[in-house]
Amino acid sequence: MSLIHKLSLLVLLFIISGSPTLFSQELYQLPKNKHTKWVSFENISGDKGQGGIENKGAKGHAFDNIKAGTSVNLVNLEGSGTIKRIWLTFSDRSPEMLRSLKIEMFWDGSDKPAVSVPIGDFFGVGLGQRVPFESALFSDPEGRSFNCIIPMPFKTEAKITVTNESQKDLEAIFFDVDVLMEEHQENVLYFHTYWSRDLHTKLAEDFKVLPKIKGSGRFLGTNIGVFTDPVYEDTWFGEGEVKIYLDGDKEYPSLVGSGTEDYIGTAYGQGPFSHQYQGSPIADAKKGEYAFYRYHIPDPVFFYEDMEVTIQQIGGAPAEKVREMIKNGVPMKPISVSNKSFHKLLEMPQPVDLTHPNILKGWTNFYRSDDVSATAYFFLNAPVSILPELVPVDIRTSNLHEKP
Repeated sequence: MSLIHKLSLLVLLFIISGSPTLFSQELYQLPKNKHTKWVSFENISGDKGQGGIENKGAKGHAFDNIKAGTSVNLVNLEGSGTIKRIWLTFSDRSPEMLRSLKIEMFWDGSDKPAVSVPIGDFFGVGLGQRVPFESALFSDPEGRSFNCIIPMPFKTEAKITVTNESQKDLEAIFFDVDVLMEEHQENVLYFHTYWSRDLHTKLAEDFKVLPKIKGSGRFLGTNIGVFTDPVYEDTWFGEGEVKIYLDGDKEYPSLVGSGTEDYIGTAYGQGPFSHQYQGSPIADAKKGEYAFYRYHIPDPVFFYEDMEVTIQQIGGAPAEKVREMIKNGVPMKPISVSNKSFHKLLEMPQPVDLTHPNILKGWTNFYRSDDVSATAYFFLNAPVSILPELVPVDIRTSNLHEKP
């Protein structure tokens, strides 16, 4: 193949994929009126010539502490710019501390945070745990650090705080926030998150990953954590479908998947993996622990009036196991049976005796109740939203599993 043909193929692949390449980033060009700031404890203002001053320049302030019940400002900048990268780590990464430390972000002088999330969940993995993983937005090379490269624009001000809502002092927190000071157009979208948890989801009621928000923007994705209820033993939890309601949808959504593991790109069960846009860093059926994510980067989800995101609470098991659980009084509601065909139990005109061995045969899906939490990431055309405040720390830290 000639050089011209090779270059033509590269151009064609770029056009089809729509993905940035090394050539499209124009690494060799110097833009005008863009200035880099690194904000850390060694240069808390990020100002020119103000880094590494303490201890005569010899690593004088690499970390700080956060006493119980107090907060620390990581970033407090004026001007227009974009946060490009956040890295941090801290000395106590126990499940309790990962859920007790609250990270908040405020844009353009707003009093209400656009981001208010338990710090461990914010950085891509739920359940109050850290494991090595890498995605397009977050990474943790060895299970001890926190990296985020979501671009977060602001026009006049940016503020990031971390609050220690635990009962013990945090001895050390290290951080580095990299910012590009630059001017933004009027139609810039602001970065937001929403975190919630339901210790016992209700039968036949979808869990709200993101309650309805008004405005226009883009749903960036979510990471979800599930502690399965032991009463279901090691039966499959993930038959629930993700539903996205867009721009006036009411009873039924515009976007709907076919199952939990399908939403994150795997199938017929769910093991541990981490890819750029989809993954499940934690997947343990015996312990009943699952933490997984999906980021809508190559497949954007835009909204222009309002949006809501939910996930059904549905599991599945062979009919014999379902009959056993029904007889044992396990809270569930069978909804369908699959054998040679798909039987929709909820559409049948007469109730079915599901305990009868000749009636229920095949794989059976059923509503169930588990401990579910989720972080939703989205961009919005305003620096604040109408979403409720972060739930109290006792709910965030309840019934956490200690990492072995």
